Amino acid sequence: MNKKELAAKLAKKAGLSQVKAMECVNALFDANTGSGIIAMELDAGNKVVVPGFGTFSSKNRAARIGTNPATGAKITIAAKSYVRFKPGKTLRERIEG
Repeated sequence: MNKKELAAKLAKKAGLSQVKAMECVNALFDANTGSGIIAMELDAGNKVVVPGFGTFSSKNRAARIGTNPATGAKITIAAKSYVRFKPGKTLRERIEG
């Protein structure tokens, strides 16, 4: 399912117009412009918890030494931040069957 299909299903389920549904989806998920609620909270270092669905959070990975598999040479891998999603119990149990 892509963003357009998500907005269409949201519009049908909530009785919204397609335009309003797309505005809602963009308000939550838009990461390109940085105006999405989830992206803004993660930028600020906060977690976004949706009970029963899951938790979005950002984590930091420290710099480390790695090995170039082609040459075997040691390389330094820079520290970075990344996004993590941990599914909630309800979603996890539903998917597991």
